[in-house]
Amino acid sequence: MKKTIFYLLLLFPFYNLQAQNCNCGDNFSYLTNRITKNYVGYTDKVTPTNSQQFKKFTDSLQQVANQANPYKCLSLCREWLDFFKDKHIDFGMDFGKLNADSVRIFFANEEKTSWTENTFRSYLKQDKTTLDSIEGIWNYGMYEIGIVKDNTKKNIEFIGFVIKADSVRWMPQQVKFKIGKNNNQYKTIYYSAGDHSVNYPALIKQNDVLDFGFLGKWVKGERKAKTIPPAVYTEPDLMSSLKKLDDQTTLISLPSFNSKYKTRIDSLIERNKDNLANTKHLIIDVRDNSGGTTGCFEKIIPYLYTNPIHVDGGIVLATDDNIRDCYEKDYPYATAASKRTMKRNNKKLRAHVGELYELYKESTIKRSKVLKNPSRISILMNGNTASSGELFLLRAEQSKKVTLFGQNSSGCVDYGEMVIIHPPCKVFTLVYPVAKSFHAIKRPLDNIGITPQVKIEDSVTDWIDFVKKYKTK
Repeated sequence: MKKTIFYLLLLFPFYNLQAQNCNCGDNFSYLTNRITKNYVGYTDKVTPTNSQQFKKFTDSLQQVANQANPYKCLSLCREWLDFFKDKHIDFGMDFGKLNADSVRIFFANEEKTSWTENTFRSYLKQDKTTLDSIEGIWNYGMYEIGIVKDNTKKNIEFIGFVIKADSVRWMPQQVKFKIGKNNNQYKTIYYSAGDHSVNYPALIKQNDVLDFGFLGKWVKGERKAKTIPPAVYTEPDLMSSLKKLDDQTTLISLPSFNSKYKTRIDSLIERNKDNLANTKHLIIDVRDNSGGTTGCFEKIIPYLYTNPIHVDGGIVLATDDNIRDCYEKDYPYATAASKRTMKRNNKKLRAHVGELYELYKESTIKRSKVLKNPSRISILMNGNTASSGELFLLRAEQSKKVTLFGQNSSGCVDYGEMVIIHPPCKVFTLVYPVAKSFHAIKRPLDNIGITPQVKIEDSVTDWIDFVKKYKTK
């Protein structure tokens, strides 16, 4: 009992424990109640045919949560949310509210390997001709990991384990990811992100680079910097860019539609309007674009346009919680026009509390003319193109100029407009969507995604070169 109290005090030494409740049972109960009443996709996922089974599942996890400590609560809550198979739902941690010792304890029991830095280095010095090309030391940011073949498996698999990291969220010997190999092709088995959440990104191995998409590119070799940066997560700066590839071709890379990048994207398009007016073939790369706001791609639409573009409407589950925590929040990067729209929407929703309210009417984008150039537009997409990234694809695919290249998108565009809140235990965060698009009824994309017109196989390492050389009919 004394040991349990010590751990709790260590985990939350900076909070007045009387001011918050970190009891796992209470937080799990909060989660299930909040989602049941406020998640717009709840009745789509919990149906008369599975409701009894789902209730038993919920009750059984609640019993486990009632006995669990805060360290186990994260995985329990995620296990329950996994039922909905909605990539817009997440239960995570706010690392800004935890000190280093707390985080170490939280992740102390994560999967580890018996390999150490010394035994691994000795292994690498042995007969190098027997090593797979993926085996060795790799680095990314503050991480230095070892990749070694797992000889306990019948199939060819590799373990990526930590050699050096922040020594807070990630400790030496903890398993960061696992990779499989079949017919000389490498594929992610799973990848643990900074908060140890499990992801399944596509993997492209090109020489000494392992590209996990939005989760980063690992380079073979040891880290050049010998000091480890502070264990503070900073969101990467996802810069949009424009590059002229040749006299006929221009590449625009749009890695994010986060509202904070809207001004940059608008400026990028405006500065290069003469270039675009003389470009025959425009390649737009939205691989790994996890979305943001549709306002970020407004300036691109004129270059895509060939005919009226249909835009589906949508409904909002207008509960008090959703209105307060989504539509009445102050968004720092919102434009003045967006804030005025939000204010009008708040008023409409408040008049329809308790309803699935049709906040967004279907509409049509019409322009007075079709631009001569670009005459051909190729859009690169993959399994990490999501949310507003997928809304961009839905509008772009209606153009006669556009061809979609790559692989199916994420499939999380049916539901959107996110609530981000803290449960009673403030170190946790809950994210869920409150709006549903009408395309989810006539063309469901949930966990299916948008299918490209031209598929690019995993074996293709240079997608841009593939698109440049692709001959249209």
